[in-house]
Amino acid sequence: MRVLLAFIVVIPLIGAVAALLPAPPGLKGKDPDQAVLRHGVTVTGAILVAAIVLAAGFDHDHPSKMQATTDISWIPALDVRIHLGIDGISLPLLVLTALLTFLCALYSYFKMPEGPSPKAFVALLLVLESGTLATFAVLDLLLFFLAFEMVLIPMYFLIARWGGAKKQAAAWKFILYTLLGSVVMLLGLLLIGLKSGTFDMVALATDNGRGLTSSVQVIAVLAIGVGLAVKTPMWPLHSWLPDAHTAAPTVGSVLLAGVLLKMGTYGFVRILLPVTPDGMHTFAPYLAAFAVVGIIYGSLACLALVRPGSKGDLKRLIAYSSVGHMGFVLLGIASMTPTGVNGALFANIAHGLITGLLFFLVGAVKDRYGTADLDTLSGATGAALYGRAPRLGGLLAFAAVASLGLPGLAGFWGEMLALFGSFDPADGLSRPAFLTFMSIAAFGTLLTAAYMLMVVRRVCMGEKREEPQLADVQTYEFAAWTPLVALTVLAGLWPAVLLGLTDPAVQKLLAGGKS
Repeated sequence: MRVLLAFIVVIPLIGAVAALLPAPPGLKGKDPDQAVLRHGVTVTGAILVAAIVLAAGFDHDHPSKMQATTDISWIPALDVRIHLGIDGISLPLLVLTALLTFLCALYSYFKMPEGPSPKAFVALLLVLESGTLATFAVLDLLLFFLAFEMVLIPMYFLIARWGGAKKQAAAWKFILYTLLGSVVMLLGLLLIGLKSGTFDMVALATDNGRGLTSSVQVIAVLAIGVGLAVKTPMWPLHSWLPDAHTAAPTVGSVLLAGVLLKMGTYGFVRILLPVTPDGMHTFAPYLAAFAVVGIIYGSLACLALVRPGSKGDLKRLIAYSSVGHMGFVLLGIASMTPTGVNGALFANIAHGLITGLLFFLVGAVKDRYGTADLDTLSGATGAALYGRAPRLGGLLAFAAVASLGLPGLAGFWGEMLALFGSFDPADGLSRPAFLTFMSIAAFGTLLTAAYMLMVVRRVCMGEKREEPQLADVQTYEFAAWTPLVALTVLAGLWPAVLLGLTDPAVQKLLAGGKS
C-alpha cells in the first residue's frame, strides 16, 4: 500500500518527462500529436486505477488511522521528512483528483484546445496532477508547501498558452495572487515548525496546539489562513478566479474548480483545525463572516450576469458560483464541529463533481455556438438547447439543479450539514452570531436556485428556430461526463459512503489526534 501511494504521487512526474521525449517509432503512429495525447490518457488512467486499488485496499474500519504511510528523512538539519499517508479525509480528494485528471486527458485526446504543441500540454497536465495528489498525501508542513506551490506554474501556462481572450492578463493575475498568498503562508508554516520543534503534521495534530502559545497560534492562523483563503478562494481574495476561469481552456477550468480550489480548504482542515485550535477559535467568527459574504456576493454576481442585456459570460457565471459554494465549505469549517467539518468535506467533493461537469458542459456549449455570452446564446427567446441538442440540454439542466442543492443529488448534503454545524457551533463560539450566519447562508441557497434556474431557462428552453441542428453529445463527451453524473447521483442518494470515511477522521482531528 505504501508503495502504491508513492507510485500515485511520483508516476505523473515521470510521465511528464516522458511526454517531452520523442515517441518511440512503434508508438508514434501516423500522428505524433495524437501519440503524446494517448500517452497522457494512459498515464492518468494508470494513476486512476492505482487510486481505486488504494481505495479498495483502504481499511474502512479504521478511516481515522493514517494508512499507506512512507516516512523517510530528507533534510535532517531541519527535520524535514518525506512523510506520506492517507486517511478518510484525504482519500476521497485523492481519488477525485485522479478521476478528474483522467477525464480531462481523455477529453483532450478528442478535443485538444487550440495552442502550442500537445507535448507541453500533456507534460503540464501531469505535473499539475502530481502536485495536487502530493498536496493531499504529504504529512510534512514544508512538503505541503512545496506541493501546494508545484501546481501554480503548470496552471499558469495552461491558461496563458491554451486559454481564450485576455488569457495573459488572467494568468498573471492568478500567479500573482496565489504567489503572494503563499509567501505569507510559508512564514506561518515556518513559525509553527520552529516554535514546536517539528514539521510533522501527524505529531502536530496529536499535540493539538499544546506546544504553541495562543499568540503564536493566532499569528500562524492569520498567516497560513491568508494563503489558503486565496486558493479557496474566499471573498475578498477571490477576484483572480472569474478571470482565470473565463480565460482558461475547458480542461483547465475543470481542474481549477474541481481540485485546485480544494487544496485551500483541505489546508484549513488538515493543518489549522488540529494544529492551532486556539488561533482558529479566535478567527472562526471572522472566517464565517467572510464565508457568508462570499455566498451572497457570489450569488448576486451570478444574478447580475444572467440578467438579459448584461452580456454575461456563462463560464464567468459558473466561476462566481464557485465563490458561493466554497463559502459553504468555509462556513462548515468555521463552526469547528464534526457536523460542520464533515459537511465542508462533503461539499468539497460535491463541488468538484458538479462544477467539473458544469465546466465540461459550458465548454461544449461554447464549442457549438462559438460563444459563452448569454445574450448571444439566448437571443430573444432562449437558446432552445432542449430542441436543438436535447441530451446536452438535459445534462446542463441536471448539473444546474445539482449545483443548486436539489435533495437526492450530491450538492444537497454538504451545504445542509454546514448549515447544521452553524446552528450549533463549537463551545465558546457565539451561537447568536453563527445563527445569523446560518440564516444569511440559507438565504444564499435561494439566490443560488434563482440564478441556476434562470440559466436553464435562457440556455435550454425557448422556441426552436429555423437553424440547423447542433451536434448533440458525442461519444467521447459521454465517456468523460458519465462518471461525474453517476457519482453525483450516488453521493446524493448514499451519502454514508463518503461520511463514513470522513467522520471518524474528523472526530479524531478535532479531539487532538486521540481516537
